[in-house]
Amino acid sequence: MSFAPHYARHIERLIALYTDALLATGNFEAVLIHSGSARYHYADDQTPPFRAYGHFSHWLPAGRPEQVLLILPGQTPVYFQVVPKDFWYEQTAHLDDWVSAQWQVQPLERSAAIAEALQGIPGVEIPPLARIAFLGENTHFATAMGLPPECHNPSALLQWLDFQRAVKSDYEVACIRAANRLGLEGHTAARRAFEAGGSEYDIHMAYLQACQILDEETPYTNIVALDEKAAILHYQNKRRQSGADSQVLLIDAGCKVNGYCSDITRTFTRPHTAPLFGDLVDAMEALQYSLIHKVRPGIPYPDIHVACHVGITNILLQSGICRGSVDALLEHKVSTLFMPHGVGHLLGIQVHDVGGRMKNARGETQAPPPEYPSLRTTRSTAIGQVFTIEPGLYFIPVLLDPEREGPRAKFIDWDLVDALTPLGGIRIEDNVLVTAGGVENLTRVSI
Repeated sequence: MSFAPHYARHIERLIALYTDALLATGNFEAVLIHSGSARYHYADDQTPPFRAYGHFSHWLPAGRPEQVLLILPGQTPVYFQVVPKDFWYEQTAHLDDWVSAQWQVQPLERSAAIAEALQGIPGVEIPPLARIAFLGENTHFATAMGLPPECHNPSALLQWLDFQRAVKSDYEVACIRAANRLGLEGHTAARRAFEAGGSEYDIHMAYLQACQILDEETPYTNIVALDEKAAILHYQNKRRQSGADSQVLLIDAGCKVNGYCSDITRTFTRPHTAPLFGDLVDAMEALQYSLIHKVRPGIPYPDIHVACHVGITNILLQSGICRGSVDALLEHKVSTLFMPHGVGHLLGIQVHDVGGRMKNARGETQAPPPEYPSLRTTRSTAIGQVFTIEPGLYFIPVLLDPEREGPRAKFIDWDLVDALTPLGGIRIEDNVLVTAGGVENLTRVSI
């Protein structure tokens, strides 16, 4: 896939967005964006894997610490490419031609040299330091450069930029689409390893090998859950014992391309899995498909979440897991015992991308409905947004057991719950793009 033409337009778009942001928020004439600094574990000399700051990665696919970008309205952006002389670690930095063509690259050996280098950029007039906004976690670096505290991460500017991140350029969509294509190769390999009786560790390694990535290159810790572990929403372990007798695999795993994430979940069963559970997987697949096709520009995202809970309530009744009427179960919020998370979230540079609960660029927020406090996205859908649709249905003892003696107990067939609890749960997740005509499923069309 060629990203070159998309990336050139992406940079043009960002220059215009940042120009508008500076005008809208006032106070500043330029922006410095710091990629971040390496951290050390407490009382140790080892660092966790580095991840660049989101607003840095929005501009440049270069995940290295101590890098700095200078954004000036109407001018080619400047990249201070810091590459230390070092014999302890590999320090080679490479930019593809299609990336470097959009930047004025200023090579440096030390980040401390950036303050001086600012004054010597050919053809660039630098505003006073008090008129330069600094974005990034390492504000000590900004102070050392001479930027006063009021320049550090100004909230009005960050709110404006966070809100705009929800709408993706063609370049960003192309990256997410490519990340989906790569992730699906991993999911195919994972399914084969599961069907062959592999352990969680075996399945995880099959995924990584198919995608040709390391653990630290995944956008989040892969969730590879066999049977009862599928009821742990962010299950982080990888059991080594054989999965020869396992019945269910829930795998939630993605990839990154140019810093942009995919986030895909599949639930697979084996021939000896309880037939009712297989029927539940089919029903959840159908529900997920129907929710995706509700997406169109201008609808409140919580409406999708509400529709999801109506759908899950119907599945619970049709399967015999619950009894009563749809209205009664919804009134008592019974479905929240089986799906405690939100139906999805914004997706981009970050897996849970910024701005999901923002109403506008001024930083006003919209809280989720009180009955669905875990919903990460409450804004209305708009053309260019990318988010996930991921309905789930789980048998989580920590949620269900306290209900056995409560007012909702009468709605639940506890014998069925007990029979299904060893199988964990189900989640189906795709990544979708809001279009003028409705929606494009970036996951399914990437196969």
